[in-house]
Amino acid sequence: MSTARPLKKLVSCIILDLDGTLLNTDGIVSEVLKVYLGKYGKQWDGREVQKIAGKTPFEAASAVVEDYGLSCTTNELLSEITPLFSNQWCNIKALPGSNRLIKHLSGHRVPMALASNSPKENIETKLSFHQGWKESFSVVIGVDEVGSGKPSPDIFLEAAKRLNVEPSSCLVIEDSIPGVTAGKAAGMEVVAVPSIPKQSNLYTSADEVINSLLDLRPELWGLPPFQDWIKDTLPIEPWHIGGPVVKGFGRGSKVLGIPTANLSTEGYASLLSEHPSGVYFGWAGLSTRGVFKMVMSIGSNPYFNNTEKTIEPWLLHDFDEDFYGEELHLIIVGYIRPEANFSSLESLIERIHEDGRIAEEALELPLYSKYKDDSYLKIST
Repeated sequence: MSTARPLKKLVSCIILDLDGTLLNTDGIVSEVLKVYLGKYGKQWDGREVQKIAGKTPFEAASAVVEDYGLSCTTNELLSEITPLFSNQWCNIKALPGSNRLIKHLSGHRVPMALASNSPKENIETKLSFHQGWKESFSVVIGVDEVGSGKPSPDIFLEAAKRLNVEPSSCLVIEDSIPGVTAGKAAGMEVVAVPSIPKQSNLYTSADEVINSLLDLRPELWGLPPFQDWIKDTLPIEPWHIGGPVVKGFGRGSKVLGIPTANLSTEGYASLLSEHPSGVYFGWAGLSTRGVFKMVMSIGSNPYFNNTEKTIEPWLLHDFDEDFYGEELHLIIVGYIRPEANFSSLESLIERIHEDGRIAEEALELPLYSKYKDDSYLKIST
């Protein structure tokens, strides 16, 4: 992106967490616990996500046993669910920006370590399902190789020792509060990428808080910058979503003067969890009207403080009438910016129009325009 920002501090290496930072582990955890707790007549409602994020397996299991009042011991729970988790490691997807970051740092020979509160054997298994990851890390450390797990600094200090660098020259990238605490206790710089929605206010000890790895700016830390932003947009692996247009919050046209063609999120919780909140763009196909440029927000829309993650596409075309109920297919091809709050309605509206202008221009580029002919957009009626 073009906006210049001052250098924060020079670092020479990066230490990454794994679960929740590079890998979308939360979905697998929820699925396994949902099945397991069902045996006890309990229903997993996700309330433990914040408590177990960044914890060691034993600490996480202990929290589940206590909060759900299970009759088993922590060790019994671990022995039963560990095989269930092991069967699912192959299904864990890389979080957006993970492959890009690892490839970028590896290509520029920036030393990298992986330091996780998981046992080393589990880490190695997870890494094996992601091509090129294991060999990109000079050091891989599991919680079973140090005295104490995060929030103790032990694992990060050991990583620095094995990298043969001073802790103060390391940049830690973490998604959890225990991980951020451990990094700062080790005397390192820390970038937090909160894995729990709407919790960034809890990460005040981090040196920087970003929405996702897509927003990381290595040059702020004296590292080689990404060179893949094009006209204020970041190309991403295209993905699809579709369904009938539904009535939204009634604020698009009335409050913002920007009519959005909202999609229901029902049935898309898993897909939405794979994509960070933010502003994206691409192409929209309507069953009876054709294909149009579009820009869209995914998230809670902080200005209006939605309670749930929503999808709000704005088709960049003037329509004469509403088209509620019409089938809408979207192909998302690029990313513009993270979700943000605004001090006034006017500033929000101004930014939305700027997003629209960026999308409108970018979609003329062959890199993006080729997707206009994607078969997914041609809806048979």
